[in-house]
Amino acid sequence: MKKLVLHLAIITLTCLVSLGIASAKPLKIGAILSVTGPTAFLGKPEANTLEMLVEEINGAGGINGQMIELIIKDSAGQKEKAVSYAKQLIEEEKVFAILGPTRTGSTLAIKSLCEKSGTLLISCASSKKIVDPVGRYVFKTPQNDSLAVRKIFEDMKKKGINKIAVAVGGTGFGKMGKMYSEEIASEYEITVVSTEVYAPNVTDLSSLVAKWKGNSEIQAVINWSIVPAQTILAKNMRQAGWDVPLYLSHGFGNIKYVEVGGKAVEGVIFPAGRLLVAESLPDTHPQKEVLVTYKNNYEAKFSEPVSTFGGHAYDAIMILVAALKEVGESDKEKVRDTIENMRFVGTGGVFNFSPTDHSGLGLDAFEMMTVKDGKFVPYEAN
Repeated sequence: MKKLVLHLAIITLTCLVSLGIASAKPLKIGAILSVTGPTAFLGKPEANTLEMLVEEINGAGGINGQMIELIIKDSAGQKEKAVSYAKQLIEEEKVFAILGPTRTGSTLAIKSLCEKSGTLLISCASSKKIVDPVGRYVFKTPQNDSLAVRKIFEDMKKKGINKIAVAVGGTGFGKMGKMYSEEIASEYEITVVSTEVYAPNVTDLSSLVAKWKGNSEIQAVINWSIVPAQTILAKNMRQAGWDVPLYLSHGFGNIKYVEVGGKAVEGVIFPAGRLLVAESLPDTHPQKEVLVTYKNNYEAKFSEPVSTFGGHAYDAIMILVAALKEVGESDKEKVRDTIENMRFVGTGGVFNFSPTDHSGLGLDAFEMMTVKDGKFVPYEAN
């Protein structure tokens, strides 16, 4: 009788496994995010998004019957912590993939670790440098910063703006914005008259505003930052009565920055993905269903407005999930190959990855936005 019971138990377990109802081990996925610290406006929505999606995926039976074990590490935006956590996730946890980091500098700091260990990395940071040169195992989901610069310059050229000033936060993201602004400007017949790098925790830029306002050549300003301090320049410009156009980076895509900036950021101009204006898209737009579904689910669960940063995390994990489902097994090399040749409709745009492009997004992933009555709206509508 005991032998019969044991035999039946083995048969039952075998059937469950074959049906995908039981799985020996969960699939470990690591994430390194700036949940706290100066860029928490970016990292917290990313962490929320990953936790929400993993809960949904596991609740629906996992991936090919395998549950996800999500391990989130809070780097607080610090490169040193990101490196330490990456080593821990790779060497001790033996994760299948790492999502994030949130910031450019942290991503570049762990890129070689992932390459050497053969660990998939899908970054939530925007710098083109992350995927240029292309790394075999490194991908990213935000639109390239170099493309955001081009989008801004396109708008400036339409307005006849040809002489500008550029201020950037003293972060990896800010420095890349400065570099691309200076490198690309001449292609649009624009001259960068002056540049300034400010500390991420700066509280006053009135002296810089006074200097630039006194230069009659400057027709517009770009402020390239991802920290709350990016609103300081806007406040100081308004206080000084200097009303030249103020352009911000796609790092402005969280309504909390508007809440911090208040009336000073009304009318600022910036490029961003379509998540911020999802409902205004025509029903035929390829992204609309993805955008509206994610937005509604996130806002219902967390009682806060969705942001483009949470969208970057959505794209990162769902690209990985799509590849795993297509491959049908957790084979790292096959999954890598699948991502590299994937077309994916995400929140950041319609991704078209290739062996020479591990970003997958073009200039058409952006819309120009502005702030009106404390809300994000399409810029061309104003």
